[in-house]
Amino acid sequence: MSVRDQQLQAFLDRSPFARFLGIRFEADGETLKTILPFQDKFIGNQAINAMHGGCTGAFLELTAMAQVYLSSDMQRPPKPINLTIDYLRSAKGEDLYARAIVHKLGRRMASVRAEAWQGDDPDKVVTALQAHFLVAEDG
Repeated sequence: MSVRDQQLQAFLDRSPFARFLGIRFEADGETLKTILPFQDKFIGNQAINAMHGGCTGAFLELTAMAQVYLSSDMQRPPKPINLTIDYLRSAKGEDLYARAIVHKLGRRMASVRAEAWQGDDPDKVVTALQAHFLVAEDG
């Protein structure tokens, strides 16, 4: 595991919620893919075997934060300013994958989009997030 991978794992380990969810990651340079291994406790609607929206939303927020951290030289996690989550289709009871793209990384703020999917087709997005984070170290 590279030094940056160790830093990223330490970043995720600092979040009690990320530990509770069991989030894993695969990093290839500046590209990050996060994995949310399915657990029965994530089901929000038993009737249709759908994951809880809060679980998928939190997973995307943590993915976006991790991508900002990976793309910058920050020493601490970025702070959320605002975020919007679009639930595009039901996430079924299986593993969830996500990736994030940092659209702008300035001195004070970062703009990020994250998308989650299931199976092998990242183009079949189940949930999307648009967020802004405070990245200024003095903020």
